Amino acid sequence: MDQSRTLKHLEKKLKDISTDPPPLCSAGPVGEDMFSWKGAITGPEDSPYEGGVFSLNIHFPRDYPFRYPSIYFTTRIYHPNISRQGSISLDILGSEWSPAVSISKVLISISSMLCNPNPADPLVPSIARMYLKDRDTYNTMARAWTRKYAM
Repeated sequence: MDQSRTLKHLEKKLKDISTDPPPLCSAGPVGEDMFSWKGAITGPEDSPYEGGVFSLNIHFPRDYPFRYPSIYFTTRIYHPNISRQGSISLDILGSEWSPAVSISKVLISISSMLCNPNPADPLVPSIARMYLKDRDTYNTMARAWTRKYAM
């Protein structure tokens, strides 16, 4: 896909997410650069992330949508599938990527992952072990990090 077609595609995605934003999520370009977006996810209710606002950087490759965007958290978050550097372990941002997946769907999937971690595929094994063995302590730590970094 040439760059002008990619830009048109991104402009359509921006229009879609602006007119029908996914719940608890937002995203849009940084200035005039359509390939570099900022996003935000509000911590879901009844989760240890409730009340927090978590920022993301979203970089679209020149051959988007045929390659998935690079997305990472810029807000620290205590989660087994999110590294200290903000990398996210999520199948649709890798092996399960499809050009049909919209940025709204990606943000919804990340938001859903906050409530439903995948301890079988952790980026932080120690947090995954805590999630499996001591959920109360996990929730306490996640709430504390949310208060410290996301509020």
